[in-house]
Amino acid sequence: MASISGPGGSFDLKGGNAEEGITIARANPKNVMTSGADGSVMHSLRAEDSGTATITVLKTSPLNAMLMNLYNAQKNSSTTWGKNVISIRDLANGDDTTLSGCAFQTVPDLNYQTEGGKNAWVLDVAIIETKAGMTGQRG
Repeated sequence: MASISGPGGSFDLKGGNAEEGITIARANPKNVMTSGADGSVMHSLRAEDSGTATITVLKTSPLNAMLMNLYNAQKNSSTTWGKNVISIRDLANGDDTTLSGCAFQTVPDLNYQTEGGKNAWVLDVAIIETKAGMTGQRG
């Protein structure tokens, strides 16, 4: 189950998803390791949890139209920009992921071709928070 909410709308992210579904990628590693001249190592914890979310949908799907409408509702004002929240719950394994401070990078490229295409909506994400489920544990 997945949903998006922000200025201009709130809806489930279903109804025309492509096989690729939703992909979440972190922007940077959590750790930066620095080596000294003598071979000693220093670890630095990065505080940021940013990244991207890519939602791949069929071009002709209602979900594609709803994402375009949400983009259009937000693109003309900085007061509505970057305020989307995406919530994802994987019922199979219990993972919960919340993506906050989401802003559309741009609209997908337009392709007109023989076969129906897919659109990949990419959003920049300020904070990615995931709580892992309990799959594989025995009671």
